[in-house]
Amino acid sequence: MPIRFKIALTLFFAFSLLGPAAEIAAAQEVATPNFWDQRQRLGRPPLADRERIRFLTSVDYPPFNFLDARGRLGGFNVDLVRAACEELDLLERCQIEARPFAELLPALQAGDGDAIVAGLGVTAAMRETLAFTESYFRYPARFVTRRDRALAEPMASATAGKAIGVVEASAHGAMLQAFFPNARRVSFASRDLALAALVKGEVEAVFGDGVGLSFWLESEAAENCCLFSGGPYLSERFLGEGLAIALPKGDEDLRLALDYAIGQVVVKKTFSELMLRYFPVSAF
Repeated sequence: MPIRFKIALTLFFAFSLLGPAAEIAAAQEVATPNFWDQRQRLGRPPLADRERIRFLTSVDYPPFNFLDARGRLGGFNVDLVRAACEELDLLERCQIEARPFAELLPALQAGDGDAIVAGLGVTAAMRETLAFTESYFRYPARFVTRRDRALAEPMASATAGKAIGVVEASAHGAMLQAFFPNARRVSFASRDLALAALVKGEVEAVFGDGVGLSFWLESEAAENCCLFSGGPYLSERFLGEGLAIALPKGDEDLRLALDYAIGQVVVKKTFSELMLRYFPVSAF
């Protein structure tokens, strides 16, 4: 069973990338992360003989891939693929099809698609059967605190002796113990319970996934109470290798072409524009 950060919905939807690209907000100078090594000088592999490139995704992983209010497939991953296809001058031959998450890997293995872009976890076991592009996104861990009790770096000393909420038996709980051993870890059965305790002032901070916390911060549930303190913190050991596009082993031309194209998307700042659009409160 492939690893995923959320459970897929039983939905099916097909969508062609051909047509007007989703408009990107006017470029702004924003602090966005860059996980791409811009020192790489990748050539542009020829793909002229490809009749089409079929990307597989799901619709249950916002803001990366989802159905919008009009039932159209969208999201950070979808627009990233579109931008990559534009860089390769192959937009008219790029297609994306959404299926239930559990069906993505079997469909790829059956030859019903050329690549998966859907938050598939990059693990050693998956690398035995699949090839991956370079990671284009990594999940940061963050501290969230009340505005009136903000903490500042160095967080190792700022959190010493303080009650820090985490979800029990989670990667973030283990990461807190490893990186901030002097913090007083308080475990909760769910993130919602941990955040409710933070709002009430029962813990000094909550340590968890920065992406999820960034959306909570702008939600009604947060009541404008809180903000990020310190960080962000990245750890392949605890949080994995991040997001990458999965392909069948042996399709080196497509893998190298996507690495080249995503590199160009980063260099030309389109990646930063997509980050700004889909993550209005930066997780970084």
